[in-house]
Amino acid sequence: MQTLRQLLLLPLLAALALVEDNSIESTGVPRCGASLHDLNKALRIELNANASCVWQIQRNANQTIRLIFSYFKFAPSSSCETESIKVYDGPSSNSPLLGQVCNDTDAVPVLQSSSDSLTFLITTNSAAFTRNFFVFYYYFSPETKIENCGGQLTGPNGTLTSPNYPAAYPEFAYCVWHIQTAKNSKINLKFQDFFLELDQNCQFDFTAVYDGLTTNTGLIGKVCGRAQPAFESSSNVMTVVLSTDYANSYKGFSAQYTSAPLPGPVEPDTLLTCSSDSMKIVLSKSYLASLGYNETHLQLNDPSCRPVITESVIFSFPLASCGTTKKDDGQSITYTNIVSVSATGSIITRQKSIQIIAKCKMENNSTLEVIYITKSNIIQNTTAVGRYNVSMSFYDSDSFSKPVRQSPYYVDLNQTLFAQVSLHSTDPNLLVFVDTCIASPRPDFGSLTYDLIRSGCSKDDTVVTYPTLEHYGRFKFNAFRFLRSFPSVYLQCDILICDNNNANSRCTEGCISRQKRAISSYTWKTHTVVGPIRLKRELRSADHSESLTKADAEETPNLQHYNFYTLSFVVLISNIIIAVAVILKYHKHQAGYSYQRIQTSY
Repeated sequence: MQTLRQLLLLPLLAALALVEDNSIESTGVPRCGASLHDLNKALRIELNANASCVWQIQRNANQTIRLIFSYFKFAPSSSCETESIKVYDGPSSNSPLLGQVCNDTDAVPVLQSSSDSLTFLITTNSAAFTRNFFVFYYYFSPETKIENCGGQLTGPNGTLTSPNYPAAYPEFAYCVWHIQTAKNSKINLKFQDFFLELDQNCQFDFTAVYDGLTTNTGLIGKVCGRAQPAFESSSNVMTVVLSTDYANSYKGFSAQYTSAPLPGPVEPDTLLTCSSDSMKIVLSKSYLASLGYNETHLQLNDPSCRPVITESVIFSFPLASCGTTKKDDGQSITYTNIVSVSATGSIITRQKSIQIIAKCKMENNSTLEVIYITKSNIIQNTTAVGRYNVSMSFYDSDSFSKPVRQSPYYVDLNQTLFAQVSLHSTDPNLLVFVDTCIASPRPDFGSLTYDLIRSGCSKDDTVVTYPTLEHYGRFKFNAFRFLRSFPSVYLQCDILICDNNNANSRCTEGCISRQKRAISSYTWKTHTVVGPIRLKRELRSADHSESLTKADAEETPNLQHYNFYTLSFVVLISNIIIAVAVILKYHKHQAGYSYQRIQTSY
């Protein structure tokens, strides 16, 4: 009966998907490039050889764009160098490169802008082949969360359901579940109930499952429609994604995962962590012993850097030391060092030669850690993504020697304020550049903002920027206040970090218009906030109000005594007046005077 019901549903689902498919094709989107201003839109793109087409998405929405390439088919023989989709974080292809999609992409690419504009460029090679792409985008507010949408699952087994299950899932949902079980185990994921929009290529609503903790690579499968799919990971981590569009919502899914031990030898027990100024590699003694080594056999690129031996072997060293190499690939800076484990003996050996290659990849506002180790000349790779530690403070003078610790920072109107952005890193070959600084009366930087610096250019007449100095970016401006009686000013700055060996980096260009900004011109970006700043007259007003309140409190008992004496005096006078009136009346009666009623005639 259940099978029959599913068979009857399939034609209906296919018909609904066909209706949505036809509505997309009828939108009249130009085949090669377009300028798009809708809040959301789905595009079916078909290109032939030697194409170079640009789509620009821009709208004054004060929101973020999510762009999803749910289906792409390049020429079979193409490479990433000859055929690709490049996505730029801004209104043109001169904006910073956000990501790239090509034939080797092992994922469903989902890219998110940092503002309300985004651009993507599709180029094809000379091969005679029809390329097909399906992409949709929508604007959304990152702070708006969908209830029960994604999360972290860490037990040996557990369940996950789509939002609102078993009711219809919401539109424009993007939910990510990260599953992590015990080491040396694998994950089995089975969907007991699964009902998403049916489409041959799962372009509209889909669930994607990844063999790892990221959604950038390792796609196991993408499913939609009516099914009971099952997936298995190769390790103890798995990621599940639900993505939905604007139409045809169904009940979603209910899934259960279990974990099971991995067969074969024990996996190497290693750990790599990356910070703004150091790298830390931890190796277990038991793993080294299983290979026939102990801690005396280990060394870094610089053999003089020795580990600390406890229950584990720990290498901890600054990023720019111990023979660490640095590579700038235009999108990130990677620090690499190698732990060598060499066999003993001068002529022959029966031990495996091992290398542990540790990489700290400093990416834009993200943290990733990777480590890999060789077994019998097989490299086990470990990579970690780290963040640079950046802070911003006010200083009392242009010597920038004494930071202002008080908060709020009370200043005089038009007083010169000195601000410094500091990069806390041991790598001396980095530059800091203050790209943009905006002020706002609110800490959430809502609709009311004022530009001090934009794209490295001073937008306020009082702003003066100082030359770049090692790990510091400095500028000054005169204090001001917002109209409409806002009491505070907050400052938010976008900070770029570049390799100073790159003479053409964004950090060395200074003020430049957005239209002329170079591609991939910086390697790392973050923002920092400082405030509030308030005027001293408000401080004096507050002190004056406090003193008035205190004086009022001291005078209150005196006023109460005064009121008591006044009331007593009034009562005494009233009693005297009443007594005098009674005496006068008595004397009148004694003199023979009396009142006589006057007769009234009718």
